Amino acid sequence: MTELQSHQKNHLLEALPTEVYERLFPFLEPVPLPLGYVLYESGDALHYLYFPVTGIASLLYVMENGSSAEIAMVGNEGMVGVALFMGGGSMPNRALVQSTGYAYRIRKQHFMLEFNRNGALLRLLLRYTQALITQMAQTAVCNRHHSLDQQLCRWLLFNLDRLESNTLTITQELIAHMLGVRREGVTEAAGKLQRAGLIDHHRGQITVLDRPGLEMRVCECYQVVKTEFNRLLPASNQRNTSTSNINALCYRDSFKKTALRYPQEESA
Repeated sequence: MTELQSHQKNHLLEALPTEVYERLFPFLEPVPLPLGYVLYESGDALHYLYFPVTGIASLLYVMENGSSAEIAMVGNEGMVGVALFMGGGSMPNRALVQSTGYAYRIRKQHFMLEFNRNGALLRLLLRYTQALITQMAQTAVCNRHHSLDQQLCRWLLFNLDRLESNTLTITQELIAHMLGVRREGVTEAAGKLQRAGLIDHHRGQITVLDRPGLEMRVCECYQVVKTEFNRLLPASNQRNTSTSNINALCYRDSFKKTALRYPQEESA
C-alpha cells in the first residue's frame, strides 16, 4: 500500500488558518479510496466528510431506470459531504470513487464542533459550496448545449486539474456513465481527439498528450468553473516546517492502522 507523500495535500484543509487546522487534525483519519467504492448512496444519512488528497470522487445522479450522469467531481480542491454542514443530512445523489487514491475523513460530530464556531472553517466551506454549485450548474448547461467532443475535453481537463499524472485509468463505459451518454458516442469522441494527437487511448487508459490542444478545443464551461474556484478559494497556507513534520509522522502511523480496515464503515 502506497502512503501519501508530504507534498500531497487537500487544498481546503491547507487553506485553513493553522489554529483551526490543528484543532481538526487529531480527528482526520486517512483512508484509501478504492476505485468504484461508494462513499454514500442517495438518501443515506451522512456520518463522515471526506477530503480527497490523491483520489477523485464523482457525484452522480442515478435515475430509476439505472441510467446516470455526473453532476460534479471532487478531488484535492474540495470535499465530499456538504449536506452535513448545510443542514440536510443527506443528498439525492451517489458519491462514487472514479479515480483511486487516498483521502482524509472526519466524523460528523468532530467536524461540526469546529464548524459551529462560526469562524474560518464556516466561511471557507460556504465559498467552496458556491464554487461547487457553479460546477454543477455549468455541467448541466454543458451537457445540454455543447458537443460530446467538448464535454469530453472538459471532463478530461477537470480530471487533470485534480491528478498529478496526465494518465487516467478509466474505461469508455465508465466515462459514458459519467457524461450520461452512450458508450459508442464516447468511443467516437475519443477517436477524434486521438486522431488530432491530443490523447492516446488504449486498454482502459487515457493519456493526455497535448493539454493546450484540449484547452483550445474545450467549450467555455471549463474556464468558467476554474475561474470561479480560483476566485472563491484562497491559496494554501504555508505551515511551519516543524508542524508539517509532526503532521506527516502522525499521518504515516495513522494510515498504517486505518488502511487495514477500510472501506468497511464503522458505526457512527
